[in-house]
Amino acid sequence: DWFFQMVFVATTASIVSGALAERILIWPFFAFIVVLTAILYPISGSWQWGGGWLSEMGFSDFAGSTTVHSVGGWAALVGALILGARNGKFSKDGTTNVMPGSSIPMATLGVWILWLGWFGFNGASQLALGTYGDANAVATIFANTCMAAAGGVIAPMILSRLMDGKTDIGATLNGAIAGLVSITAEPLTPTIGEAIIIGGAGGIICMFGMKLLDKLKIDDVVGAIPAHLFAGIWGTLIVPFTNPDTSYGIQIIGILAFGVFTVIGSTIVWMLLKSTVGIRATVEDE
Repeated sequence: DWFFQMVFVATTASIVSGALAERILIWPFFAFIVVLTAILYPISGSWQWGGGWLSEMGFSDFAGSTTVHSVGGWAALVGALILGARNGKFSKDGTTNVMPGSSIPMATLGVWILWLGWFGFNGASQLALGTYGDANAVATIFANTCMAAAGGVIAPMILSRLMDGKTDIGATLNGAIAGLVSITAEPLTPTIGEAIIIGGAGGIICMFGMKLLDKLKIDDVVGAIPAHLFAGIWGTLIVPFTNPDTSYGIQIIGILAFGVFTVIGSTIVWMLLKSTVGIRATVEDE
């Protein structure tokens, strides 16, 4: 179990770092991650894993669309609001300036690495491989995980082409992550077709989420908030679509519980850091 917890901790940390890159001071960032992963995440995680109150209510989140990804997304969103945007991201006239990454091939390679790692993230969450039933479940999880990611790629690729006349590579790459996040809440019960739909919808939600953040003047460097928070909410909410043992009402309660707790806790920590040691890099360093 400790190994999986370390993987989940690393995931929440990477979500925050991706959203706040290029203007956050490194040591305050480290301090926030320590509090997030050593205090906030274990408290909320225990509500679902380990027989907590949400688990007793019937909340379902197989490998962490909300328990892991939304927690990181909420923390990143609060941090982005308190930290502010990068210099030059938004003009005085309200327009958004595109600040692309320095290497699309490297970004693509990173997505492929995450895609591969997700087989362990979801598949190993079955936590057993000693029977035919467990082995068959892991194989199903692998297939659905891959197909959801594929759906997350294809949907924004086609939609951005239709809307803008060209394929948005950033939205396509983030669509893969969003598809993976979307299926993480329930990768066992969907059919292959349902997994593609769930992942594809997650990719589209992520694409429009990136546009929404720009409109709201919230600077998320790599699109981590739409890919993990928005898609995580979607993936958790849609679980009853394929799993009849769950209910939409309980899923919503779980989503709100994790969101409220993480937002309040993250706000307190970010504000304490901002008012004491500071969290923003200098203009020169940035």
